[in-house]
Amino acid sequence: MGLRVMPVVERALGMGEPVVALESTVIAHGLPAPENLATALACEAAVRSAGALPATMAILKGVPTVGLEEAELRALATRSGVRKVNPANFAAVVSRGEWGATTVAASLHLACLAGIRVFATGGIGGVHRGAEASFDLSADLMALARYPVVTVCAGAKAILDLPRTRELLETLGVPVIGLGTDELPAFYSTTSGLPVDQRVETPAEIASLARHHWELGLTTGLLVVVPPPEEESIPEAQVGVWIEEALEAAKESGVRGKEVTPYLLAWLADHSNQRTLRVNVALLQQNAAIAGAIAVAAAGSVLPPTR
Repeated sequence: MGLRVMPVVERALGMGEPVVALESTVIAHGLPAPENLATALACEAAVRSAGALPATMAILKGVPTVGLEEAELRALATRSGVRKVNPANFAAVVSRGEWGATTVAASLHLACLAGIRVFATGGIGGVHRGAEASFDLSADLMALARYPVVTVCAGAKAILDLPRTRELLETLGVPVIGLGTDELPAFYSTTSGLPVDQRVETPAEIASLARHHWELGLTTGLLVVVPPPEEESIPEAQVGVWIEEALEAAKESGVRGKEVTPYLLAWLADHSNQRTLRVNVALLQQNAAIAGAIAVAAAGSVLPPTR
């Protein structure tokens, strides 16, 4: 396939040193400029501060790449026409020699190919509202069930159907581990009213859980959920009001399909005086640091191979 792994990342993996995978959709599609590049660099710095090596992933001119140079991050943040890559269009982007930013699902695939066991993101995709009619389920959920990687996030994006997302994670056998919380966070908010499977207090506990999970022959990933920083979080009730207003605005504007999510996120940022954007940036950096600590705690563990 021509997977390119940055030499420093390849050396670290070969020596059993801690590495954290980072996605790139947030750079090309999730955050506006210049926050996108600044946040990407800050997330990498947060991983390093925790004692691990960051490996941001993307497709560059058709080449799946694990670990980006700063110049490549800058190109991804400023280039137009970067495809949003999921498992369904991954091969097409590669075969056409295009640039692509990896979603959670595509990032988990690349992490597994490279042999990385810890991944950090903002929020996962899930069951969309109205999925009983549209059947709109994020590929992220199937990827979490397929790839043996620890994913650190702030829960599923708040614009989704969180109860159905939580139920499907249980059905797929993906353990939901709360770091310092008994509830699934709601991305912008610390609580959702939905329980986690297990609460832990330290990265070392997560590393131990992952080791036992895979030693027992279970093959799914583990979802580690962390509330957004308290000083930036927004009350769940307020976010709920904004989301309902955003959904109504999208309906009136005729926004449909894949355009709904970016429309809603932009609407929320504009109508919250950028509060939702600030939460997003803060939780991305926090999750990267926590993933780094988990990778350090897990370094040297004898785990089943990812490939």
